[in-house]
Amino acid sequence: MIEIKNIKKSFNGKEVLSGIDAVFKKGETNLIIGGSGTGKSVLLKCIIGLIRPDEGRVLYNDRDFYGGDREAFQAIRREMGVLFQGGALFDSKTVAQNVRFPLDMLTDMPNSEKEDRVRFCLERVGLDQAANRMPSEISGGMKKRVGIARAIVMNPMYLFCDEPNSGLDPLTAVKIDELIQEITHEYKITTVVITHDMNSVMEIGQNIIFLYKGKKLWEGNNQTITESEVPELNEFLFSNKLLRDLRKTQ
Repeated sequence: MIEIKNIKKSFNGKEVLSGIDAVFKKGETNLIIGGSGTGKSVLLKCIIGLIRPDEGRVLYNDRDFYGGDREAFQAIRREMGVLFQGGALFDSKTVAQNVRFPLDMLTDMPNSEKEDRVRFCLERVGLDQAANRMPSEISGGMKKRVGIARAIVMNPMYLFCDEPNSGLDPLTAVKIDELIQEITHEYKITTVVITHDMNSVMEIGQNIIFLYKGKKLWEGNNQTITESEVPELNEFLFSNKLLRDLRKTQ
């Protein structure tokens, strides 16, 4: 479980996050949603340690991420897996080498164990036949799956996904959502997903927070979100025709 308390962040005197509180539960797909410029990515960076918040606390299973020494901070970082928006694959490395990279950088695992772990992760995301291909030789959806394999190769307790469906066609996006949800449930990971994809919200949004101008205006799940009485959330949701039609039938 991850708990964030009163997270605030400003840049050049402009407040971007205004005291955000939230709990992200283990074994569930936790979504952070909102329009562009609402603070979603800044919040994610504060949670994973890429940006230090001006105020507030981030607790990983009651361990204060920013309240301890550097060794404790790094220990929590090693428990994270991150899927970046663009995939962030190394163009000069094969698929298998990309997945193996965290093991080479952060562990003393024997080569045979690294190979077994990479093979397992690629099989888990359905890419065992693509191990020796280069990123330029695979599709966008496959790159996202490679990114997921790399994110889970260290057996993380926490998985973070930044716009995992960005640039994907609808069918591939659904498959990526299903894969993220399956891995979350199977390995009991605390997963946090940044998204503006309404299909993701409705399909895998077990725990959702909605940000608007740096504030958390709503919290719930995909069963209750269409019943919201928050005008800003409704405007965000029902700009999607499918959801407008769904609400008319309710």
